[in-house]
Amino acid sequence: MPSQETATTIAARGLTRNFGNYTAVDHIDLELKRGEVLGFLGPNGAGKTTTMQMLTGNLAPSGGAISICGIDLLDQPAAAKAKIGYLPETPPLYRELNVNEYLLLAAKLHRVPKAARREAIEVAKQRCGLSEVGKKLIGTLSKGFQQRVGIAQAIVHDPDVVILDEPTIGLDPNQIREIRSLIRELGGKHSVILSTHILPEVEALCDRVQILHHGSLVYGDTIGALKEFHSGRTVLLGLRRPPAREVLAAVPGIAQVETLSTTMFRLQFAAGEDPTDQLARGAVENGWGLYQLAPAQTSLEDVFVHLTQREENN
Repeated sequence: MPSQETATTIAARGLTRNFGNYTAVDHIDLELKRGEVLGFLGPNGAGKTTTMQMLTGNLAPSGGAISICGIDLLDQPAAAKAKIGYLPETPPLYRELNVNEYLLLAAKLHRVPKAARREAIEVAKQRCGLSEVGKKLIGTLSKGFQQRVGIAQAIVHDPDVVILDEPTIGLDPNQIREIRSLIRELGGKHSVILSTHILPEVEALCDRVQILHHGSLVYGDTIGALKEFHSGRTVLLGLRRPPAREVLAAVPGIAQVETLSTTMFRLQFAAGEDPTDQLARGAVENGWGLYQLAPAQTSLEDVFVHLTQREENN
């Protein structure tokens, strides 16, 4: 059973990784609670995989500290790594082995006691839907089943933390649904970090999200708080006889104007501002023909684009 010693399973402070003069990860903090699924988001090249490799002890950080269930990863790497299960973006599979042989190898590498290996393998297969394919060669399995085998090797030693790097990449819709269901089940017993750039995956599976861009964290909070972050600050404005876009942009409190059609605009308000009254008054006084002024529906994709574009502009 996972250790119950501490509610915090991963704590990283000031985590940094340099490759020569290039900084791939720049002084980020990350914390994971027991039983939590954390979505680690970012566009390609944001530094997600580099961070995963440091958290699992596969890549030494240039600076910062990492503790796994209260164990310092740099001071006691073997003890800390025993608490972690890791599925890299390319699963470390041996195609010439069958599933049972491969999971036995994984159990040995994770130092599962000999007397407990058979049960550990059967439990991992059962949890990952592999009970019927134990004697099949991994190379003959579909991509979806190979991903399941990769997850099974990550949980065969019943770790406190499971780290999954792009676990659904390259799968068809049915396989994606199956893997997501498995990840959801894992979150009930383990702490899970899910690294991805697929936003619906985060909305469906995660309790919290941290967004990484150019090696720096640009946001970290719950999924609900992330949507609330943008909610109420964006409105749809419909005008039958609209003025020039620059006229709308000049209204005090308007941070950004996006033209959706000849009569419809998406307006983003500056923080702490609400110019709706002024917009309505201007529409009446100038004969713009106001027919819609309502909050825009905000998706996680909208917020993600807003945050990463804001970072680019900065």
